Amino acid sequence: MTTATETQFRAAGPAGRILNVVRLNVANPWTTIIMPWLILGIIFLANLTIWWIIFNSVGADNVADVSDGLQYSGASTWIFVYMTVVAIQAINLTFPFALGYGVTRRDFWLGSSVTFVLLSAMYAVGMTILSVIEETTNGWGLGGHMFTAVFFGDTWLQRLFIYFVAFLFFFFFGAAIATVYVRWRANGVTLFFVVLAALLIAGAAVLTLTGNWQVIGDFFARTGLVGSFAWSLVITVISGFAGYLILRRATPKN
Repeated sequence: MTTATETQFRAAGPAGRILNVVRLNVANPWTTIIMPWLILGIIFLANLTIWWIIFNSVGADNVADVSDGLQYSGASTWIFVYMTVVAIQAINLTFPFALGYGVTRRDFWLGSSVTFVLLSAMYAVGMTILSVIEETTNGWGLGGHMFTAVFFGDTWLQRLFIYFVAFLFFFFFGAAIATVYVRWRANGVTLFFVVLAALLIAGAAVLTLTGNWQVIGDFFARTGLVGSFAWSLVITVISGFAGYLILRRATPKN
């Protein structure tokens, strides 16, 4: 980083420093923007090939049934997990760098949060546009479903919301994991996942022993697909606050 950039970091006010953190997080667009779309395009071409093979292998009477089955495709879900990795890298790699140039922990976390929101909006809009094209062309002319999978909703507006909150969830959950690593390193992350696994297993055991799985199923059935995804915002907000509280006491280590 140049001296001019260092001066820019130190001289900027809170809003300027937050904006500088955003710029820092997207300084390498290959990782945050280009690579995800590139891999998504490769996965799309692979699926397109598979759909074409299926389309030419089944009779005309079975095309509709095959298309219905393809609604459960998880081909595009990988991108959400990838954003967890992006968030972890963003926090782990840029945190000590930003602090070295006078950015406060608060400004760094706010700048990173703004980055996650902007990236979530960009990917949500992009995938929603692709879903509209997919729907309009009847699955790219082959009855395929990659961006209109059944768990993404029935309308473009539902998909936009679901995509957006899903990206937020994975970004902020990944960022929270990264703060655990920055604060307590590998041992802290290991303990975090051990505790998380124990809580999930304990919760499943309680639901099984009390016979309350049906209650959970009924709750999500009443809430609906969009409402169920909306509940993920609770974990997203908790991750955001927890990440900030952990980062306040974190010491950068090279």
